[in-house]
Amino acid sequence: MPVHWFERLFRHRGVMWLLFIVNFLGTIYGYIWYGNQLEFTADNYPAWLLPFVPDSPTASLFFTLALLLLLYPPKGIKGTLVRELIEALAVVTSVKYGIWAVSIIFAGGYQGDTVSWKDWMLVVSHTGMAVEALIYARFFSFRRMLPLALFWAFANDMVDYSKGVYPWLPDVLEDNVNEVQYFTMGLTFFSTAAAWLFGGRSGRTEPLDRPAVGRR
Repeated sequence: MPVHWFERLFRHRGVMWLLFIVNFLGTIYGYIWYGNQLEFTADNYPAWLLPFVPDSPTASLFFTLALLLLLYPPKGIKGTLVRELIEALAVVTSVKYGIWAVSIIFAGGYQGDTVSWKDWMLVVSHTGMAVEALIYARFFSFRRMLPLALFWAFANDMVDYSKGVYPWLPDVLEDNVNEVQYFTMGLTFFSTAAAWLFGGRSGRTEPLDRPAVGRR
């Protein structure tokens, strides 16, 4: 059966390398974006809370690694399990925080916050995070790792809102932290369900245009 043009496009190694570079640079920019909050957290909170602060860049990092492991699949059961865990985390967190960031920007704008060009840049980039994760979910093999990804995402929610290290919100939403918390927790379960629905059902799909040498 011929490969559908859509699948052929996103399985092409050139496209995957382009997305890898875009996500890699976006991840670096994301951690820089969180620089002030990371510095504030380091000065005022225990150090172990630092990994829970930059939610979106970490999601982008998971997806960047997932692309790399799709391009160069690891061998052995340990490598396979690590790859599947990273893929599960990539899809769940990218969908979750992609939707979350866009929703928070628009919720702030609805309550009177100024939506600047930087906010629109974030809307585009975070929409892209969610969309690309759902596209590539069909090429990943991660379903057995979804419970661990769900546990991580839910634990992140608990730490964020019980310790006060959730991403800084627009000022107009500071009196809606409880609502944001419930929305975030709901997104955890929604994104996990989306990962299950969009995830590959028939095993791993290799990128197209890989060298034929060594194939079995």
